[in-house]
Amino acid sequence: MDLHQLQIFAKIVELRSFSRAAEALRLTQPTVSEHVRLLEDEIGGRLFDRLGRETVPTKAGELLYGYALRLLALQEDARRSLDQFLGKMSGALCVGASTIPGEYVLPPLMGKFKEKYPEISISLLILDTQRILDLLLEGKVELGVVGARIEHRALEYTQLMPDELVLVVPASHPWHGRKTVTLAELAQEPLIIRERGSGSRYALERALAEAGVEWEALRIIGEMGSTQAIKQAVKSGMGLSIISKRAVEEECHHNLLWCVRLKGLRVSRHFYIVIHRDRTRSPLCEAFLDFLKSSA
Repeated sequence: MDLHQLQIFAKIVELRSFSRAAEALRLTQPTVSEHVRLLEDEIGGRLFDRLGRETVPTKAGELLYGYALRLLALQEDARRSLDQFLGKMSGALCVGASTIPGEYVLPPLMGKFKEKYPEISISLLILDTQRILDLLLEGKVELGVVGARIEHRALEYTQLMPDELVLVVPASHPWHGRKTVTLAELAQEPLIIRERGSGSRYALERALAEAGVEWEALRIIGEMGSTQAIKQAVKSGMGLSIISKRAVEEECHHNLLWCVRLKGLRVSRHFYIVIHRDRTRSPLCEAFLDFLKSSA
């Protein structure tokens, strides 16, 4: 069977229309109709029924559609593998990342990877750690970079780089200029934290538990779904926060925020590359995975 004919056939099934398929493939409708006719002659039966304004596959068409998708996917896999063997790389990759690695770590690395493979398209989806892991398990992203390990038998983690969380205060706060404060002092201050499911929240909860500090001992006045929102809230004087040092380097450099260490509490973690253990990854994903590991 001609793979080009199968591509046209599959597009008609998906769009339920000869005209829409022709438009999507940038072909004329007579050309599309002729390819379908040749395919029907080859298999010896009708592939479509026209029901009103909609074109639907016959039983034979439904059977062929499943095989067509597999053949077209195999063709794409072969093309990518040959490109990789010949030193080329093309295609699209969707990477998932939690907030801090997504906003501060991955963009420059993705830029360097794109310089190496200019023909590729790479997109970055930024959500909290739990949601990225959910998308990875569902097969909606091939690779993730997150700020916490949440164990699952299908997930495989590799350390990428360390990270430290620090207490940040606004420039106008009395603690501005201090190097350290105690947990007892912190307990008197309004605190803004990340939402449940974020790696930063998980790292803070774990560090407090290891230090024997009750979560209820903190004066938490709010939760926010992004680090940018938290930084703006701290700048406005709404409260203090404990967030990644990487996220506030620029603000601290320009004296908009101040980082303070907590006596008796070190909040550290790693960023992790995470993949699905059992899913087959594209050559492009494998190349990006190797690039991240070498960068680490």
